[in-house]
Amino acid sequence: MEVLAVDLMPFLNQISNIALAALGLGLVIFLHELGHFAVAKWCDVYVERFSIGFGPVFFSRKWGETEYALSLIPFGGYVKMLGQDDADPSQLTSEEIAADPRSYVAKSVLQRMAIISAGVTMNVLTAFLFFIIVFMAGFPTSPAMIGDARPGMPAWEAGIAAGDQVEKINDSPISTFTDLQMSVALSSGPLKLEGKHEDETPFEITVEPDATRSHPQIGVTPMESLTIYDAIPGRLPAEGSFQKGDEITAVGGHEVKDSVEYHRAVAANTSNPLQVTVRRSLDKDGNRLPKTTTETIAVSDNFFRSLGLTLDSGPIAAVRKGSPAEKAGLQKGDKLANLAGLDIGTQLDPLQLPNEFAKRAGTEIDVIVTRQQIGGGQESVTLKLTPDNIPGWLDQPELPGEPLSIPAIGVAFHILPIILAVAPDGPADKAGIKPGPLKRISLSKRADLPNNQDEVKDSTISVSFDDPNTNNCVFAFWLLQRFPHRKVMLTVTDEAKQLDVEVVPRPDPKWPLPVVGIRLDLQKQIQKADSIDEAVAMSIKHTRTSALNIYLTLRSLVTGRVSYKELHGPLGIAKTAYRFAQEGWVAMLLFLGFLSVNLAVLNFLPIPVLDGGHMVFLLWEACTRRKPNEKILIGATYVGFAFLLCLMALVLYLDLFIHPFSKK
Repeated sequence: MEVLAVDLMPFLNQISNIALAALGLGLVIFLHELGHFAVAKWCDVYVERFSIGFGPVFFSRKWGETEYALSLIPFGGYVKMLGQDDADPSQLTSEEIAADPRSYVAKSVLQRMAIISAGVTMNVLTAFLFFIIVFMAGFPTSPAMIGDARPGMPAWEAGIAAGDQVEKINDSPISTFTDLQMSVALSSGPLKLEGKHEDETPFEITVEPDATRSHPQIGVTPMESLTIYDAIPGRLPAEGSFQKGDEITAVGGHEVKDSVEYHRAVAANTSNPLQVTVRRSLDKDGNRLPKTTTETIAVSDNFFRSLGLTLDSGPIAAVRKGSPAEKAGLQKGDKLANLAGLDIGTQLDPLQLPNEFAKRAGTEIDVIVTRQQIGGGQESVTLKLTPDNIPGWLDQPELPGEPLSIPAIGVAFHILPIILAVAPDGPADKAGIKPGPLKRISLSKRADLPNNQDEVKDSTISVSFDDPNTNNCVFAFWLLQRFPHRKVMLTVTDEAKQLDVEVVPRPDPKWPLPVVGIRLDLQKQIQKADSIDEAVAMSIKHTRTSALNIYLTLRSLVTGRVSYKELHGPLGIAKTAYRFAQEGWVAMLLFLGFLSVNLAVLNFLPIPVLDGGHMVFLLWEACTRRKPNEKILIGATYVGFAFLLCLMALVLYLDLFIHPFSKK
């Protein structure tokens, strides 16, 4: 008799995380409504129903004079008082209801203001208390250190590089990468960044965020640690294996002190196999080993996959401030034509220029560029420059249209979808491809390989070059390296006809690929108060900053600096809550604190139906000593309902189709 052993722990952990997220979200809603309820009772108002959720009631019980209910739509809640019903705003002006001393409308303006503002007040107080607990316990955050500056983006152009630390933005101190992101995303103009470069030299630069995307960006990512998070599907090393929790200590026998040194060591590697040394303190199941060990893992087959064709180089998209290229006089729009006597495009593959310049580090070389003249025409300009000792392909493309950087000289340039040459007996030549326009590159999953060979669920990934905004082959070429087990199809033009041709890439043993096959965890620092007084001060600051950021986000949405597509609805909130629940109760409390502030700010906006809308009418009554006109009150309430319904439809659409749960 066989007994099938099933590990239920992952399933139980998932269920517990879902339950924790649901309880947390319900708690925030409950506390908001509890504020209204408690003050209403204190003012001796008859409360008919206390409900968590909207719509049809599926469970209720009556204690005393109040019905306590759970309703079908779990995206909020309400306290129904005698004389106050958003579904029937005419009750607010009813003389008959006002005659009842326990009705909401019979109470003084100050009492009604207290009832209406109690929910928001409760949210602010609970957020404040949540943050105190979080800062007393301590929680990990990413420091405001740069892991990568994206080529061509404002930070890259300004000279920000991996390993730099930002300490102030517009004279305001920042300590976490989240602070940096929020300062940039909610900016309304140029930003002054102050901090230290990797070599500890100070910097003070001004950058203008790129506002052409869904929100302002400067193009930076957080610093990684040397701790392995997981392996990249389909890219496990040939010999040995990395494990989650391993800490990298050396590459090729040379010690590395941070992730910047690690990535540079891998990119500068010319040996095969590459030796990576790790310190191991956990087993495969995440349990601590009785003794820390040192393992050396050999990573082989570490080469670029080539199609055997040469593409045309495009214009320089950006020149880095203070770089050899800037000092030599290279300009945006120049086209690299010749390097040290070798023509680019015929004798040198433009995709290999990052490595070719790095090989000549420390040596003055001649570079010929083609430059557009004012008034029309082109001229050839010869420049002298000395490349820095920085290996190529450190900045791997992440988005279509991103340029290719040459770190050794500090330029980023485009690769055009035009095939200049086909290598004899290479993959493209065997497939029958001729020089000419390249229309599309498609990568499809192979039926003979398991789905876990790469992390993207899409069966086919295509990059089309018809769109001028993505008319750049760098990203598509990197996809060939990122998904080595996919079938490659090129769409080319032959005698005015478009043909789909399958090409089988092959590794180039002379071109090492700077990928080991692992992902690193983010570098973390613990934010923790040393005393209750410090926790209170930190909580006050965090609550105030959170509220201010929400107002700034709303401003940016109104002005168009932030796209409406950045909004998330109830499904997005639930997804975020689940992710925080996975990280533990401290992370969950931090999220609930922010959500409480969010609920407080949004509920107090002057929109009819919301608490802020009610407060506007109460202020009118306090100033004029008379109730608002019934028609105006009813009309405004219906407009508020319509606005909220449209907003709910929008965010649900965004949750389902723009930010789906399955999206990586």
